[in-house]
Amino acid sequence: MPNRDIFANISPLDHRYARNEAQFTELEKYLSENATIKYQAQVELALVKVLAKRGIAPAKSVAEVEAAIASLTTAEVYAEESKTRHNIRALVNCIQAKVSPATRPYIHFTATSYDIVDTANSLRYQKATQNLILPYLKKLQQSWAQISLREKDQIQIGRTHGQHAVPVTFGFTMAEYVSRLGERIETISVQAEKLIGKFAGAVGAYNASSIFFEDPEEFEAEVLAELGLKPGEHSTQIIAAEPLTDFLHSLVSTFSVLAAFADDMRQLQRSEIAEIGEYFAAEQVGSSTMPHKRNPINYENVKSLWKAFMPRMITVYLDQLSEHQRDLTNSASSRFIPELITALISAAARLTKVSSRMVVDRENLAKNFAQNKQMIVAEPLYILLAAHGHPDAHEAVRKLTLKAQKTDLSLEELVEETTELRDYWQQFSQKQQQLILKPEKYTGIAAQKTEKIVKRWQQKFNYDLKLEG
Repeated sequence: MPNRDIFANISPLDHRYARNEAQFTELEKYLSENATIKYQAQVELALVKVLAKRGIAPAKSVAEVEAAIASLTTAEVYAEESKTRHNIRALVNCIQAKVSPATRPYIHFTATSYDIVDTANSLRYQKATQNLILPYLKKLQQSWAQISLREKDQIQIGRTHGQHAVPVTFGFTMAEYVSRLGERIETISVQAEKLIGKFAGAVGAYNASSIFFEDPEEFEAEVLAELGLKPGEHSTQIIAAEPLTDFLHSLVSTFSVLAAFADDMRQLQRSEIAEIGEYFAAEQVGSSTMPHKRNPINYENVKSLWKAFMPRMITVYLDQLSEHQRDLTNSASSRFIPELITALISAAARLTKVSSRMVVDRENLAKNFAQNKQMIVAEPLYILLAAHGHPDAHEAVRKLTLKAQKTDLSLEELVEETTELRDYWQQFSQKQQQLILKPEKYTGIAAQKTEKIVKRWQQKFNYDLKLEG
């Protein structure tokens, strides 16, 4: 197969989003077509190893097959497939051509194509999870955890429905995503371990292997054990769809967490909010026509990638359906699964880079908080009034907020000039009064909760973080 100019490739994942050489090299090990052939060949090798252990294949067969697949190229297999019109038969033919006549009969012995295909896919997705997906996501989560600790006491106005609510801290805002991503990381790890293989033959009933083995299920387990996999309880010509479906769902739902974070951070960069910013290189351009623009391109890119790949989960659900013991309606669609993994890793890498350079504008955080700091104490005021026996505290405070909006008076000042409410005010303790007089203190346990969340994930994932405060 000829080498191609990367910019001649059709997929943007190749020529734009995953073109970093080091990252591409990592991805290629598990997600490329070369990797597909490599892992399929490893399954064929596992079969020969068990046949040799059982004294069926010659002892020398293992070394012969190892040497054969070491020299095997994807180009060879594709050239053979152009003749056979069958990819696994082509793989088998290429391996057989490189071994002795005594070994040839035991390549693919009692197997069907999807014993090889499905098992190889489960194996490479497990390896990709352990060596790519989890490390990239943990690195991202660690960058968020560091920001959370650093900003755990930084006041920020909370927002619900796009409106100012009650105060939080920016560290607390970040801790949400530390927690959500941490839970997704654990789910991905669990679901990857549940990926299964099969060696049960053409319809899953062990028809061929039962000719030679009194214990075909044990034989299956032995072959899969060579690869570090387990069989499912039942398979047809293909493995049961649900383990892969659940694994891919864990990836897509993780992608959604990344997209939610990106969208939140993008909104906080709006000109009228401007609480955070992306690092902007000296020669970076934000607009082709407006030189002053500094666009949140990285966050927008992640959200855009998510929009492209999130709907692919529908195809995964459709692939759960296969007529009777097997049809081919997932053979093309399942080949695009590596693209989903690649896009997720690309998004995680991009967010890690931009998060490590996040600029927090404390002046704008304070300015935005100050816009409504006299109004946001409506919640503690109404709760304290109710706690001190006011019969309709919520309505009383609602009317005060309407009055405050029409005047320059604060809620505290309006309480002082309202005889009925002033009597209640005087019953408040000094600490309770301070919640009304100093709205910046009304952050609940945001800082403590932030630190608690970060400590939890630091311990789980062994982060090297310095706890502040």
